Amino acid sequence: MIEQTGAVGKNPGNRNLLILLFAGFVLTGVATVIVGPLLPGFIRRWSLDDGQAGFFFTIQFISSMAGVGLSSVLSSRWGYRPALVLGYVLMGGGLAALNASSHAIALAATSLFGGGYGLVIPGTNLLAAEAGGKKSASLLNLLNFAWGVGAVTCSPMILLALKHDRLPALLTGFAVFACFIVLALFLVSFKEEKHQGNTTTSDSDSANVGFAVAIALASLFFIYVAMENGIGGWAAEYAKRMAKGATGTTTLAPMFFYAGLMSGRALAPLLLLRLHERKLVVGALSLTALGTTLEIESSSLKMAIAGIFFAGAGCSSIYPIYIAWLSRWYGARAKRIGGIFFALGALGGSFGPWFVGSVSKLSGSLREGLLVLPLSALVMILLVLLLRRQTAA
Repeated sequence: MIEQTGAVGKNPGNRNLLILLFAGFVLTGVATVIVGPLLPGFIRRWSLDDGQAGFFFTIQFISSMAGVGLSSVLSSRWGYRPALVLGYVLMGGGLAALNASSHAIALAATSLFGGGYGLVIPGTNLLAAEAGGKKSASLLNLLNFAWGVGAVTCSPMILLALKHDRLPALLTGFAVFACFIVLALFLVSFKEEKHQGNTTTSDSDSANVGFAVAIALASLFFIYVAMENGIGGWAAEYAKRMAKGATGTTTLAPMFFYAGLMSGRALAPLLLLRLHERKLVVGALSLTALGTTLEIESSSLKMAIAGIFFAGAGCSSIYPIYIAWLSRWYGARAKRIGGIFFALGALGGSFGPWFVGSVSKLSGSLREGLLVLPLSALVMILLVLLLRRQTAA
């Protein structure tokens, strides 16, 4: 880790760019999870059932998938800057309009900021992976730790804003922050240089990635984002139903998930010094399965919150390592085809919370709908074990 950060720090342009990417990812974390703590209020305001409530997640992540696709086109032709600028413009506009009195306008605002972070996420992660080289998994965990800062602070900020009737001011503040990031993006230098001496990212090496491996990695992207958003998106509503009414603790339930996520990402670079990436992923997925099972089977709100936290800790290092594998296995081609994998992740993000809500509606129990989550973790464990030879490289 010292070697990695030292290499990045030698180039002031790279260092300034990374600082901006980290700051922007804090806002991206807020935008990604903000529907969760606001969902109980939306359900109450417009008398939504679980299927209708889940559609907020569907529209958010379908728009995110469209943003990812557009990001791939823009980045391959003009570099990462245009996609990042447009992404933060859309993100700021969508967040500013989210507290609308109209259900339709709130959905449109959700679509805007969903498309915004869809534009931002691929370029940000791939830029960090290029900067990290062989240590990309560690740097990506730290980058996504910054995302976790935004995600974990979102719920308490929403709670305080609702308590003091300051939600419009808070959302406007997010939009202003997005404007500052856009201005800074025009000032910072983008030097997309190939890392010399990093043979693991060459085109010749990436040619060894077969079709079966590509399908397995794509499946991991899809299932992981579906699972993560299923856990975080429904945490507040599940806690509310356990408590038989909304309280400060139930509103903060997503915070405990993202606190676990953030804590794990802070520890991941140290764990990666001792553990192989594949072993860390399998262990993390196992912890996620145990955490979600504890949440589902809990008999008290405190136990459910503990399960949500452990699920977040398990989820922490999984996605950054998947992105590191993408960058390492495909090398220079990752910039051109990475959009496909991120788009599948966005598609999973739209599918997961909706599927949980749909199973809940059909079964008449949100508890049964949440069973999708530990099953998703078990499926990913099997896929990672099937990729044993590739992940050993």
